[in-house]
Amino acid sequence: MLAALLYAFGALVLKRSSDLGVGLWRTTFVANLIVAGLFSFLWLLGGPPIEREMLWQPGIIAMCLFLGQLAQFLALDKGDVSVAVPVFGLKVILVAFLTPLLIGEAVGAKLWAAAFLSVLGITFLNRKDAGQPPRHLLLTFVSGGFGAVAFAVFDVLVQKWGPQWGVGRLLPCIFWINALLSFGLIFRFSAPLSAIRVQAWPWLVGGSALLGTQSIIFVSTLAVFGKATSANIVYASRGLLSVALVWMIGHWFANSEQHLGPKVMRWRLAGALMMMSAIVLVVV
Repeated sequence: MLAALLYAFGALVLKRSSDLGVGLWRTTFVANLIVAGLFSFLWLLGGPPIEREMLWQPGIIAMCLFLGQLAQFLALDKGDVSVAVPVFGLKVILVAFLTPLLIGEAVGAKLWAAAFLSVLGITFLNRKDAGQPPRHLLLTFVSGGFGAVAFAVFDVLVQKWGPQWGVGRLLPCIFWINALLSFGLIFRFSAPLSAIRVQAWPWLVGGSALLGTQSIIFVSTLAVFGKATSANIVYASRGLLSVALVWMIGHWFANSEQHLGPKVMRWRLAGALMMMSAIVLVVV
């Protein structure tokens, strides 16, 4: 729950940096370096010796993370926070589907019902007032959905390989590899980091730090306790929290979504509640 709350705040903060012109590629690069630095502290926890022939495991997980982050930041950059974050909540349904394939658990009728509620929730999130111009809704759903798939694979693989590596070894390796992959984004920068506006840096660094902190809390939980589906149930409350935060304090971040009108925000709140209901149904 703490990770979900920090994520919702972090998404708002990074959305503000995006509005100030930081851009997708520079945001991803800076965020990944900051997050990798935060995860480095977990190395102090110790763990078993690293076997070089097993480095392909954190490599695969890091690739899932990298692709998921690109999709996530694209959705936040082009779309509305109150739409993008609830779509990320689809990850919990995907985790429940992927766990039988990669670890071994049955999929029952409740899961199919939850999937239906999730689709219905996305439909509600897509509602808008008549005559209202679309705000990259299709791109937001596609990129958010792809990010949900990538992060779902990430979660299941962390649960599968985490015990044999240990938190203090697997997680730092994953995020160091992810940071190295991020250097390939430099060629996509629209301008160098030095060109980022001064007023954008606090939002960029602050949002990245919030995302890094919540990642440590959530991913460490997966590595230590497993239970990827149950952990994602609670974590997916970030969708509901993001809608509530945009509605209540979005103006603190110069966020314009709350001005879409009460009807649109009610639809989005209903959609987020639908997705929360789907999440609860998965394990109840």
